[in-house]
Amino acid sequence: MDTASRGWLNGFAGMLIFSGSLPATRVAVADFDPVFLTAARATIAGVLALSALWLLRAKRPTPAQAVPLALVAVGVVIGFPLLTALALQHVTSAHSVVFIALLPLSTAAFGVLRGGERPRPVFWIFSVLGSLLVIGFAAAQGLTASPAGDLLMLAAILVCGLGYAEGAKLSRTLGGWQVICWALVLSLPAMFALALWRLPVSVAGIGAPAWVGLGYVSVFSMLIGFVFWYRGLAQGGIAAVGQLQLLQPLFGLALAAGLLREPVSPVMLAVTVAVIGCVAGARHFSRAR
Repeated sequence: MDTASRGWLNGFAGMLIFSGSLPATRVAVADFDPVFLTAARATIAGVLALSALWLLRAKRPTPAQAVPLALVAVGVVIGFPLLTALALQHVTSAHSVVFIALLPLSTAAFGVLRGGERPRPVFWIFSVLGSLLVIGFAAAQGLTASPAGDLLMLAAILVCGLGYAEGAKLSRTLGGWQVICWALVLSLPAMFALALWRLPVSVAGIGAPAWVGLGYVSVFSMLIGFVFWYRGLAQGGIAAVGQLQLLQPLFGLALAAGLLREPVSPVMLAVTVAVIGCVAGARHFSRAR
């Protein structure tokens, strides 16, 4: 298997893990404060990351890598988790997961700006088409119902795309799992302090599903998923492998319907299927000539 194929395989594994993030967050914010949830998941993942770095004696990042690591931390450790947790107080996970189809465009754009990639013009046609399908869905289904939730999701997509592209670029020199681990460790002091500050007065009213949701987003969404995802982006290209995120809404909708019993309308399914159709074209034209 060549490097590009391994990149797509690793990226697919990461995408599958991330598919459970929004449903798990939706369950967790039912009982946890969104700010505490963001800080707690980063703290738990940060302790695990620190342990892994120490046990495996990973090399330390250079001073030149400090700013890129900070951007990764702002994008995927703090920004995306917090913004999505706030958004899920206004919208269902089935609704919000469709916005994930905007991530390939956001990631590819930052891949060009920060990673130096140059996909062919036709690539952008497929990426923009998939994004427009999602925006059309939001305008028809949700913008009038909860503009706050949709705007928070759009902001989350923007900062996440930056974190993905910056982390993928850094993975080429620092290593995929090291990038997310060092970003988590960099965020750990502030996130631990914030978690203590927003610690619930009592845990008596917090149900088992919320604890399971916290566990999933802490271990899988915040750490394990990124090990595969950053490795895949570095091996197969940010713009190319990033298109796998077009598949994430399908798996997310299935989880929202199957586990949370949330309604999944025919329009949601139609948009998801249509946007998935864009991934083949974007994949084909992702590399510059």
